[in-house]
Amino acid sequence: MHSILTAVQIVAVVGIISSSLYYLLCLWSAFRFLSGRGRTSVHPTPVQLPISILKPLKGIDPEIYESFRSHCLQDYPEYEIIFGVNELKDPAVASVKALQQEFPDRRIQIVVSAKTLGANVKVSNLAQMLREAHYEYLIVNDSDIRVEPDYLRRVTAPLADSQIGMVTCLYRGVAGATLGSRLESLGVSTDFCAGVLVALQLEGGIRFGLGSTLAFRRADLKKIGGFDSIVDHLADDYELGKRIADLGLDVKLSDVVVETYLPPYPLRDFLAHQLRWARGVRDARAGGYLGLIFTFGVFWASLVVVASNGALWSWKALASTLFLRLAVALVVGCSVLRDRQVLKYAWLIPLRDLVAVIVWIMSLGGHTVIWRGDRFRLKDGKLTRIVP
Repeated sequence: MHSILTAVQIVAVVGIISSSLYYLLCLWSAFRFLSGRGRTSVHPTPVQLPISILKPLKGIDPEIYESFRSHCLQDYPEYEIIFGVNELKDPAVASVKALQQEFPDRRIQIVVSAKTLGANVKVSNLAQMLREAHYEYLIVNDSDIRVEPDYLRRVTAPLADSQIGMVTCLYRGVAGATLGSRLESLGVSTDFCAGVLVALQLEGGIRFGLGSTLAFRRADLKKIGGFDSIVDHLADDYELGKRIADLGLDVKLSDVVVETYLPPYPLRDFLAHQLRWARGVRDARAGGYLGLIFTFGVFWASLVVVASNGALWSWKALASTLFLRLAVALVVGCSVLRDRQVLKYAWLIPLRDLVAVIVWIMSLGGHTVIWRGDRFRLKDGKLTRIVP
């Protein structure tokens, strides 16, 4: 028994060291990003590019009308917004029609996508919405994204450089009133976005997109086979960015941060959403996902306390790990993302990180995901609908 506990302590200490190094890497990456943000010009491009914004919809999200409305308040000369639904009975249609009434001078269109082209209904909608888009430059973002008035100007500016094939954005989650919603918000602002910043520095750029914003050219989309080529993929935003990067073009992480209003998840729905996301990342970036085991600092530090029977040195290791973890949360969440909720809910970070370990373990063994109430089987990143 003693030898087993000693072995556990050794493994846990290795986990603490690797996690601490990862936290330091997160901090370095965040400071590099902040330094670059300070040097970035936010002036308009000499010729502002006409933009088609594509927003596929299914059902109602929190604060959905205000999120839609923020896209109509852009300081930008020429753009259109195309909303896509599977049927006019979709409850989101009422918000789009109200938007059309409030902003009659904006070009706002609803497209009903009658066909289902693949398992990913969102991408199926996008393929059919694209036919109605007037412009060469496209932005796809999720239905729950809220933006500032200079969003279009700043996001599209890098596309004036022909070497940049896509622009994508970090985002912060505004939590609802439930524990699940708060845990998800913390995960986005203090963990997921930190990982994106690390990828940006270690890989000399990113080779994927984030659903919060995907800005690109229609011509490049055509070169990769259009939306039809990813219509069965779960991580469509990742695939779109990766395939554009495979053309030899750069994917730029903008200094713009957008906002998403999270549903008031019950814990069961929160875990289902986390598991879907985790299995999607597992299939998209298997090596990096397995490597997450070396970043679960709170788990490893807690384990060493238990395995050492609460020895003083183990408590010091736990305190040091928590200090670094909270430092990452504050620098990335507060300074990079300007998330006002991080300080309020920071006390939940240890719980959120331990839940993340459970989700990671669960994600390794299964292939079923739940998405907008439907069940799918996930294999090699592709979805197959499970018929009830």
